[in-house]
Amino acid sequence: MSTRRKIPARKFLEKLTGGPTTFARFIQAERQSQQETMEAFATKLNISKQHLNDIEKGRKTVSPERAARFARTLGFSEKRFIQLALQDQLTQLGLKFTVQVS
Repeated sequence: MSTRRKIPARKFLEKLTGGPTTFARFIQAERQSQQETMEAFATKLNISKQHLNDIEKGRKTVSPERAARFARTLGFSEKRFIQLALQDQLTQLGLKFTVQVS
C-alpha cells in the first residue's frame, strides 16, 4: 500500500515547469514529453520553428482560434487550450483576471 499523496495534474505540471501553467509552458512540456524536436513539433502544428520557439519562450501569444486548432492537432481539450491562451493574453496585458471557459 502506497502512502504517497496524489498530486493533481495541474499542480504537478506547475512543479515540473517551475511556475503557473501557461500556454507556453504547456506546449513546451507536451513537446518534450513526446521527445520531439522543435522542428518536428512545429511541422506538426503547421507553424515555423521560430514561431514555436517564440510561443514556448512566451514572446508570442496564441489566438483562441489557433489554440483550438493546436488542441485538435495534439488531441487535447479545445476548452483548456483556449483558456490558457486567453489567460496568457490577459497576463501579458497586466490584467489580473482569471479566465474560465465553459
